[in-house]
Amino acid sequence: MRIAHLSDPHLMRGPLAAESAASLTEALGRAVAIEPRPDCVIITGDLADTGHPDEYTALRAILGRCPIPVHLMPGNHDDPFALVARFGDTPYLANGVSTSYVVEYPEATIVVASSWVHDRPYGELGPDLLGWLDKTLAARPGVPAFVCLHHPPLPLGMPFLDSIMLTDAAEFEAIIARYPHVVRVLVGHVHRTVSAMFAGTLVTAAPSTYRQSALRLTDAELPGYVAEPTSFLLHLVDGASCVTHSVAASHAAAVRAF
Repeated sequence: MRIAHLSDPHLMRGPLAAESAASLTEALGRAVAIEPRPDCVIITGDLADTGHPDEYTALRAILGRCPIPVHLMPGNHDDPFALVARFGDTPYLANGVSTSYVVEYPEATIVVASSWVHDRPYGELGPDLLGWLDKTLAARPGVPAFVCLHHPPLPLGMPFLDSIMLTDAAEFEAIIARYPHVVRVLVGHVHRTVSAMFAGTLVTAAPSTYRQSALRLTDAELPGYVAEPTSFLLHLVDGASCVTHSVAASHAAAVRAF
């Protein structure tokens, strides 16, 4: 199974709307140009920049051109209620009205857990969602699982972003450690490609399809953004084995395919 992992498109209104939309379109175009095509796309949050309904309307228009399944979740910039209003009862949210859900493919289980907290940049799952995650992972122990959320569950060496990570990371780690079939924890939020060992598996943060954070490692100031190439991750699952590739979004094939 092949999973394209995109993140943080930050679709906007106003003067920058065309730029953020074009970046997401290019990344999706490159993903569907891969041969063989990915089986699905996961976008790990910050779909919209302000959570305005018009931003989700723009997202729906872009995703409507994508010929493979796409799975969505909110980040701290999103409004989950506006997201559900535009995408509820559609395959983008597993045909439901919750931003936490599970999709069962024959080769892998995709578990989406919303770490959104109202009006806060950090993330939290909470006892109810952690309990749901535990039961969900127990249901298919023989199938590789991907657990997807927006906020990283461990420090990644960038002080500002580490200050707004998942707050109940220890509780989350205890659950993940019980399930060796979790082959990846997929996150966004940091606007960079980062990987780290965690609870017996690997956390992988996908870069933003729009703009990348500066690599600020020494202080807790807002890192700002840098003009680095846009990319995404491609996870290849073969039984219990998972290999992850970084794929540059800018490619002639993207124009032809999307």
